[in-house]
Formats: sequence, C-alpha cells, structure tokens
Amino acid sequence: MAAITAALIKQVREETGAGMLDVKKALTEAEGDVARAKEIIRAKGIQAAGKREGRKAQEGTIASAVVDTETGQAAYAVELNSETDFVAKTPKFVEFAQSILEDAIKADATDAQSVLAAPAEGGTVREAVEEAASLFGEHVKIGRVAKVEGPRVEIYAHRKSVEMPPSIVAIIATDEAGSAVAHDAALQISAMSPRWLTREDVDSDVLESERRVAMEKTSDELKAKGKPEAVIEKIAPKIVEGRLNAFYKENVLLDQSYVKDPSKTVGDLFTEAGGKALSFARLEVGKSEDE
Repeated sequence: MAAITAALIKQVREETGAGMLDVKKALTEAEGDVARAKEIIRAKGIQAAGKREGRKAQEGTIASAVVDTETGQAAYAVELNSETDFVAKTPKFVEFAQSILEDAIKADATDAQSVLAAPAEGGTVREAVEEAASLFGEHVKIGRVAKVEGPRVEIYAHRKSVEMPPSIVAIIATDEAGSAVAHDAALQISAMSPRWLTREDVDSDVLESERRVAMEKTSDELKAKGKPEAVIEKIAPKIVEGRLNAFYKENVLLDQSYVKDPSKTVGDLFTEAGGKALSFARLEVGKSEDE
C-alpha cells in the first residue's frame, strides 16, 4: 500500500477537483492507488469543486457578532455565499457560517484572505469551505468581511423573510453618548446604503469625477437654454455645488435625511444625542466587490 502523503492528496485534488476529505477517503479505499482513487471519485459521483467555481454564488447569509475588547467593542461580520437560497436557509449552512465567524474572530481576521487562512477544525477555513462545496453540492465561498471597532458597536441584521437568514448586516461604531441612537443609525445604513460616513471621507477621485460630470451636465443644459458663455461661467459653479450637495445627501451617512424623520439628517440625530458616529460597514449578500 502506497503512503498517502500530502503530495499525493494534492495531486488527486488537482486532477479531479474533489474536496480534501473525499480525496483522502478515496485514496484510503484505493490503498494509495491514484488511478483507482480517481475511479472511486467518479463512481461516487463526487462533483469536482473546480467545476463549481464558474457558477455564481450570490445567495447565502452574513454571520455577525459583537465582542468586548480592552478598549471597547469590536464587531465582526462574514458573508458566506451559496448558489441558491434553498441551501442558504438550511440549518447546516447557517451553522457553518457561524463556525467560520467564530474562526474569524479568534484569528482577528479583517478580510476574506485572512479569514480563509485562519485555523479551523482539522485545517484552515479555506479547506473547510472547499469541503463544504461537496457537502452542500454547490459552489460555496467567502464574500465580504468586515471588522468595526469603537467604544460601542451596534449591529442590525436584516432578513428578507422570516425563513431566511440575515442577508444585510449594518454595523456602526459610536462613542458612549452616540450609542443611544446607534440602533436607529444601523437601520438607516441597512435601508439607505451610504458609502461614506462624512464628506471628508469621500474618495478624492470619486469627488472629482462627480464634479466633472456635474459641470459638463450643467454647461450643456445652460447652453441648450441659449445662455451666453459669460453667464454660464458665472452661474454654473453654484449649480454644480448644489448637485454635489445632492450627491452627499445620497451617499454620505451623516448628510442623509433620517428615514424616520426626513426633517432632520442622521448628523442631526447624533448632535441631539450629544454623541458621535465613528465608522460603519454594510454587507449585503451577493454584493461582494469581486462579483
């Protein structure tokens, strides 16, 4: 019987695309015979994980939790994707997502790569995810990952329906006073999808692009109305600033109209509470940056 080495397992995995546990079992049954192991894998109908890679995994869930730290609190969130909502809502899939979250917290992982590299039972999270593809019969992958820290941290997890696990998770870090309105702010983040906390946080290249587009649009509109160049040069900047303000109100959390009372902004909400919002994150199933 040939020794079942890591190199042998790797070879069969690369040639079949099957998961590690399936390969180990097949090699053990085949007493180390690679050709026979490959026959066993085919005979058992073990679908190659590699063949699933091309299939979109845009369903799933987001597992999240708040933990206490030496300086306050930290919230972690991990998106686990599947191909169908049928798999996403099964207890085993939800439990698997929770186990990955726990591994991420132990490793203090802050992105998908560090989660995949984190230790898990019997290996790494990456290996566990690969095995999960065989277990669930679908392409399974880690999506977005977030860690938010502050004196106080609030999480709101939104479900599309009662039978489905959370598909949107909003996290916000605040100071102590701001925690009084943190839940309302998390609801706002979930519903309105802000991209930045403050105007100063907006990426400079994004802002410049918005300004150029606003200027071109404004100039074209004024020219279409027959305004002379001298008038356009005088009034266009004010119109452009108005359009940028509208951009801020749509995309900047503290500038957004508060959904429960549009007469005030989210910034007003924190001012009234005497507190501050420090940072936030929003994860939504199927909206990963690499999709």
